[in-house]
Amino acid sequence: MTSFGVLRSWPARRWAAALVAMPVVALVLGVPTAVIDNPVFGRAIAPTAWSTPVLVATAVLGGLLVGTYVAAPSALERRPTRVGGVGGLLAYLAIGCPVCNKIVLLALGTTGAVRFFAPVQPFLAVVGLGLTGWALRQRLRAESSCPRPTPVRAV
Repeated sequence: MTSFGVLRSWPARRWAAALVAMPVVALVLGVPTAVIDNPVFGRAIAPTAWSTPVLVATAVLGGLLVGTYVAAPSALERRPTRVGGVGGLLAYLAIGCPVCNKIVLLALGTTGAVRFFAPVQPFLAVVGLGLTGWALRQRLRAESSCPRPTPVRAV
């Protein structure tokens, strides 16, 4: 079964979890990076044109990934993956203000952050989305694969 076939077979509670997680992921990434306007966080440099699409794509993939962790009625135990979390972290770094990132600012200074880190951010976005998509695909493929037999121990 393909990944889309597995998604079509999801029960309603998995879809509900994914649909609830999508805006939560968007808020968790978008508010502190000020891609979503808010009174608490600000940016020294305006968000790039690709920041919002990356935020939306990450929220959709992240929400679907969260949905894979909601147990289906006949779910088997699967190994969790951390790749999706790394993808989300890279997306966070990609959409954030380059001079507002304290680690980058300490390492490179203001000029270095704008000159060296800002041009790398689109690549971080692509890698972050790729990792999150790969993690989702792996989780969905694991659902449609045959279970690994458990070894029988001699008593």
